[in-house]
Amino acid sequence: MCDVRSALGQRAMKLRICGIRTIWDPVGDGEFFCPGCGGDRNYRRLTGRRRFAVLGVPMLARGTVGPVVECAACREHFGTDALDHPTTTRLSAMLRDAVHTVTLGVLAAGGTTSRTVLETAAAIVRGAGFDGCTEEQLCTVVEVLAADTGNGSAFDPAAEACGAALAIELHEALEPLAPHLAPAGRESLLLQGARIALADGPYGQAEREVLTTVGGALQLCAQDTARLLAEAARTPS
Repeated sequence: MCDVRSALGQRAMKLRICGIRTIWDPVGDGEFFCPGCGGDRNYRRLTGRRRFAVLGVPMLARGTVGPVVECAACREHFGTDALDHPTTTRLSAMLRDAVHTVTLGVLAAGGTTSRTVLETAAAIVRGAGFDGCTEEQLCTVVEVLAADTGNGSAFDPAAEACGAALAIELHEALEPLAPHLAPAGRESLLLQGARIALADGPYGQAEREVLTTVGGALQLCAQDTARLLAEAARTPS
């Protein structure tokens, strides 16, 4: 037993005398969602140089490590893929913008002549975080979009170029957001658009096409999108 303890003690001593040490060099910083803390934190991006050290003094190079991301709060190290997850603040802004874009798409497809539609749309946009949004503001934005495209409707699906423009807008707003939403969150976003379209009656063809595009951009399969739209149409308002 004594021999074992002696051997372990000698090994521990050797490890303290020599070993591999990593020297970290900061190469950037910013804010990220820390997987360890579970919230928004500052971070440092680090690259490491491995050195064989004797008595704590780095001697021989032993390659590189990283890069890694170090949380300024918990000091844990994470892979750089942790930066792909948006911060809570950024995610909220992405969701707010997505609701606004879906709303404008549905209004552009279905028109803004119905007061009920405008009231429903404005309430949804305010609920997403645009507290001061009014029916008149939404109507004005849709009219401006129509003027920019040179058509009576901002995104008339009958005109190929305008239909493509709307699809691009929707995909740019929704595709980066979709991987960070649970299925229920993606479905909720689609159903908010459906509520606007149904506020004045059944879906129009253009509205259905826009909502189908929304479902695809949110990574919902075609069958789920069709099912959700059908269920929304059957649900009393």
